[in-house]
Amino acid sequence: MSEKRTDARNVRTGGHTVRVSRPEKELFPDDGITKWDLVEYYRSVSRRIIPQLRGRPLMMERHPDGIGGKPLMQKNAPDYFPDWVRRAVLPKEGGEVTHVVCDNTATLLYLADQACVTPHRWLSRADRPDHPDRLVFDLDPPSSGESGFEEVRWTARRCCGLLGELGLPGLLMTTGSRGLHVIVPLDRRADFDTVRSFARDAADLLAARHPDRLTTEPRKANRRGRLYLDTQRNAYAQTAVSPYGVRAKPGAPVATPIDAGELDDPELRADRWTLRTVGERLADDPWARTDTRGRSLRGPRERLKRLAEGEG
Repeated sequence: MSEKRTDARNVRTGGHTVRVSRPEKELFPDDGITKWDLVEYYRSVSRRIIPQLRGRPLMMERHPDGIGGKPLMQKNAPDYFPDWVRRAVLPKEGGEVTHVVCDNTATLLYLADQACVTPHRWLSRADRPDHPDRLVFDLDPPSSGESGFEEVRWTARRCCGLLGELGLPGLLMTTGSRGLHVIVPLDRRADFDTVRSFARDAADLLAARHPDRLTTEPRKANRRGRLYLDTQRNAYAQTAVSPYGVRAKPGAPVATPIDAGELDDPELRADRWTLRTVGERLADDPWARTDTRGRSLRGPRERLKRLAEGEG
């Protein structure tokens, strides 16, 4: 961990100068993690996280008073942001929103200076906002403790298994919060309605295969201890935490890509890696060993339909 600094400090990167004000400000006071530490972290992972953010509208989760204060969940880019920070003006019901788009390290570090602990990214890119290139299954434990996370591991294996039957890759990531994400790269030909329908149909098939352990019931009272297969992020303007994003939780856990073999690691937890420890993962990208090119849903939709009819 770097020593604390009392004065503003300039960081030069990509032809831009980022002024880090109050670098000694503790954003994670119980852990002694400062704004400067956050800036240094995001600079260290920039080659991993920038490709995951590039071209995507963001929602900024800012904690100017530290993680113990009230967070600012900010969509609009303030007027005072530098001109070199890219914006994307996108429609919303009754108006429009000017989102930040993080295409380079300077923007990433500027956001860290603004106490943006977590960048939450859209599942689509700004040039075709209605056509996602990511599909997400959000798997959170149905209960606390090791048994709850074991249900997440078990479900992630079945989810990846079904995707394999459909001819789709499943990229796994700890969320840094409670569970795992299973992410499918898409070719941006299908719109959100089509993608969400596919995700829900896949979740319905998994729940039908394992009705005692899985459910697509959104109401907690009706889940009866089963793990909820959450596909609701697959919609226009919905966001998900970015790979390598820091979470505003004690210890500063980090959303971290993993490979399928790590589901069997007894040490795996949603918050296993933190701002201080994730550096050990940077030498090897688990997703680099998977074909991550965007896939069409046309064939998988037909295969999913046949599976559901055959098992119904």
